[in-house]
Amino acid sequence: MDSEIKNFIKVWIVSIASICYCYFLVKHIPKGLTRLISLLPIFYLFIILPLELHSLHLGGPTTFYLVWLAIFKLLLFSFDQGPLSDSLTNPSNSLLHFIYIALLPIKIKQDPHPKSPSNAKSNQDPSSNSARNGQRSAFLPIKVLLLAMLFRTDNYRQYLHPYIIWGLYCCNMYLGMEVILATGAILARAILGIELEPQFNEPYLATSLQDFWGRRWNLMVTGILRPTVYGPVQGMSTRLLGRSWAPLPAVVATFLVSGLMHELIYFYLTRVSPTWEVTWFFVLQGVCTAAEVAAKKAVAGRWRLPWVVSGPITLAFVAVTGVWLFFPQITRNGVDQKAIGESQILFNFFMAGVQRTISLVRGLF
Repeated sequence: MDSEIKNFIKVWIVSIASICYCYFLVKHIPKGLTRLISLLPIFYLFIILPLELHSLHLGGPTTFYLVWLAIFKLLLFSFDQGPLSDSLTNPSNSLLHFIYIALLPIKIKQDPHPKSPSNAKSNQDPSSNSARNGQRSAFLPIKVLLLAMLFRTDNYRQYLHPYIIWGLYCCNMYLGMEVILATGAILARAILGIELEPQFNEPYLATSLQDFWGRRWNLMVTGILRPTVYGPVQGMSTRLLGRSWAPLPAVVATFLVSGLMHELIYFYLTRVSPTWEVTWFFVLQGVCTAAEVAAKKAVAGRWRLPWVVSGPITLAFVAVTGVWLFFPQITRNGVDQKAIGESQILFNFFMAGVQRTISLVRGLF
């Protein structure tokens, strides 16, 4: 574990140094192909660096941050687009600000209509945003506790029905991702003092696939795929299909890219050849979401399922298809058991630290 932590520190030192190169040098290179070429060494580094890590809790998030989010942000940066270019337009933003935006899954809260009455009222009461962020932070320990409890249920899995085990995997996936992403956001908010967009928006309240994937689930990914994949494909499709139907191929293409990136992350986690199951999972979600969008256009709001019906159907569809196509690579390669084992090590390490702290306090008094 000590060598893994050392490698983790080395990986992030190199990553930060790479972003400093972008901040001090690349931003002065003309946008377009020239700047993109200057970033190719950084892309190569970000692709190979996570291969130095083998633990799920360190290697998984690092892969997600560097290989997916950071590279996509830098692709946009090549053409003076995206969050990195936006962060340079404000002279008050520092190098630290640029590093956080580049390497962490955070998105600064934007005020699209600062002069509108509703936003003016919000600006007059800045405590409202802080209150909402405080509420999210307050729920984080509860979610950590729930995640720990879910990991502990593995000791009783022989007594549980397989469907219950798969349901617990779905809950583990959601809570684990939200805890990891929320932790990074809390650190960025504390250090930079900026308001951030939420990473998740209560996905269990989704009323449709479009609502689940587009407005509630892993909004960091949604935010980075929209300008890099959805927007360009929609622009090309508009010329071929017209404005009304152009979003459909854009939706499918976005899900396809998401599936390929998940497939790549699975390779880093398992180090085995891809089976393309997770890619097909996202292709299926994309096709069904596009069909849902087309159906909504056809009925034009004249008919809608009530939430008590559409909500459970949406979650059941995502869960069942996830059990069918998303989770098999995880269970087949023992990733789930490895994650549980690592979590137990971290839990024991944390509890040992708490006990040492209590003993120290008692010794002082």
